[in-house]
Amino acid sequence: MIRARQIEKRYAAFQAVEPLDLDVRAGEVFGFLGLNGAGKTTTLRMLAGVLPPTAGSIEIDGKDLTKNPVEARRCMGFIPDRPYLYDKLTAREFLRFLGEVYGMTQPRLDDRLEAVLAQQSLTEHADQLVESYSHGMKQRLVLSGALLHEPKLLIVDEPMVGLDPRGTKQIKETFRSFAAEGRTVFLSTHTLAVAAEVCDRLAIIHKGKIAKMGTITAVCGDEVLEDVFLRIT
Repeated sequence: MIRARQIEKRYAAFQAVEPLDLDVRAGEVFGFLGLNGAGKTTTLRMLAGVLPPTAGSIEIDGKDLTKNPVEARRCMGFIPDRPYLYDKLTAREFLRFLGEVYGMTQPRLDDRLEAVLAQQSLTEHADQLVESYSHGMKQRLVLSGALLHEPKLLIVDEPMVGLDPRGTKQIKETFRSFAAEGRTVFLSTHTLAVAAEVCDRLAIIHKGKIAKMGTITAVCGDEVLEDVFLRIT
């Protein structure tokens, strides 16, 4: 689903991300871990097509992100670390706007809109202004928008920040069911317990370099993920 070869990001003399390779398969939740400033968000933005790499190539579902950016982005949903919502729209209006941006047909948009609202427990609040939503509800609305067009790939940067246990559980279940359908989640998180619970494989990035990558068992051995992460970083 994701094939990145020697992608890097430089800002003048500063090397934010060293050349790295990534292969992320369909049907898995892939965790991307690192300290603040390690290069996580920069890498996610390159994979999402928001930030062009200084060098290297990225393919999303076999489509070159540089040569065919629209087609590559069409099959993904992206949730940045600071998503923007239109507070003066209702949730239903916001999702309809997104569906029209994606070029969804009216019947499909109608069906999907109600489905994602129900999935994220937002149906009864769908006609309230977004400005009245709690933090957790806004997080679930952002996730609803990313899932609306049924992407094959979901790229998510820190989705659990500020969520209560119920909201965290709901989003974890969404990720696992998404992967069970043969689709892919690329997840950046500081919550190591969540990564250990939901990720099939993960990578730890440190100072712009991939320091460790593999299954939880391969990365951790007999240790817990927190100990491995702290030692590496």
